[in-house]
Amino acid sequence: MNNAPTWEHEVALWGAGYNALAGLDEAGRGAWAGPLVAAAVIIPPNVEREQPPWAAVRDSKLLTPLAREQLYPLIFAQSIAVGVGVVSPALLDLIGLGPANRLAMVRAVRALPQPPDHLLIDAFKLRSLKLPQRSIIHGDRISAAIAAASVVAKVYRDHIMRCYEADYPGYGFAAHKGYGTAAHQAALAQRGPTPLHRRCFAPIAALFRAEG
Repeated sequence: MNNAPTWEHEVALWGAGYNALAGLDEAGRGAWAGPLVAAAVIIPPNVEREQPPWAAVRDSKLLTPLAREQLYPLIFAQSIAVGVGVVSPALLDLIGLGPANRLAMVRAVRALPQPPDHLLIDAFKLRSLKLPQRSIIHGDRISAAIAAASVVAKVYRDHIMRCYEADYPGYGFAAHKGYGTAAHQAALAQRGPTPLHRRCFAPIAALFRAEG
């Protein structure tokens, strides 16, 4: 079993006449720190599915960091369009995780240099966008367009978190990317939370309360 996307949704929608089909996914939903990032990727309808990068595209969680980094520029180069949307930790705290997830996806769609004519979205529907769309549970495992978006969102966010390593040394953001690992918890216990940390997450909220 190679966990390759089936392409069934893409093929059906291309056959129905949609030529700018965008897959959407996010990265950083469960992180304790850092932004929420979403990506939108429009794959060409006549793409060679057995050729790079499409033959190697998978849900980003199933790929090694090296494989994701190698796919990232290829997806940009061989897609019709790629858009990225970012929601800061402060805005996420203000509006909540679910709305922030949708906002990041809407921003990703609006960042596309070419407008899409249909959306394939991992688990969500974006009611604020008046576009045909299909919400697919575990879409990043099923849809190649969503899987490609998952890779872009993950790598883009990882790059952001590596940059934060210089701004907040000692927290290990380059290693754990803001997720609640043992090393991250130890750094928080020693140093306290930063402005990157999400106050709406219970462990972080407790630390802010303890600080007074």
